[in-house]
Amino acid sequence: MPVSALVAVVLFSPILAHSRPFPAAPACITMNTRQLPLEKRKSPLDSVSFTVGGQAVKVCYGRPSLRGRQMLGGEAVPYGKVWRTGANEPTMIHTTGPITLAGLKVPAGTYSLYTVPGKDEWEIIVNRSTTQWGEESNYTEAVQKQEIGRAKVKAETLATPVETFTIKPEPAAGEAKALVLEWEKTTVRLPLGK
Repeated sequence: MPVSALVAVVLFSPILAHSRPFPAAPACITMNTRQLPLEKRKSPLDSVSFTVGGQAVKVCYGRPSLRGRQMLGGEAVPYGKVWRTGANEPTMIHTTGPITLAGLKVPAGTYSLYTVPGKDEWEIIVNRSTTQWGEESNYTEAVQKQEIGRAKVKAETLATPVETFTIKPEPAAGEAKALVLEWEKTTVRLPLGK
């Protein structure tokens, strides 16, 4: 079996996903790497792996950069509108067991993560649909019907701007208690639990 096929099996096989942690590779295999190869993307694909209540969790996302632009609350990512929470494909969450994210119960499996940014508060959306391209126009009524749920979290202002969109667990080592989204001068913390 070719190495690329083996990686895809390890990442997406339901049997293997429940029996061992996800690999800590720097990037994820996605549904659109054939149409938009990783080396041709303006926004790199990245991932972060951590544990929540003993469950292995991996988040895969595109990392857009500011490049002198206003993004959050601007034309590209307006407040009050659904955002793919990154670039290219929607941000994806893979979990080997049940967790809670921003108070939402998320069973074992693979999900897309969307948000509705606001100046003071963000709406978090966890969705079962994982095959649509990330452009917000693809968040159709059919996709919306697959939502696990929505939750709201507070947005905070950063003293130092973050150039490239970043998702990270907090704390960085050990059991994660929050999933932190940072970009521009904004940070939001999504509480994590068992």
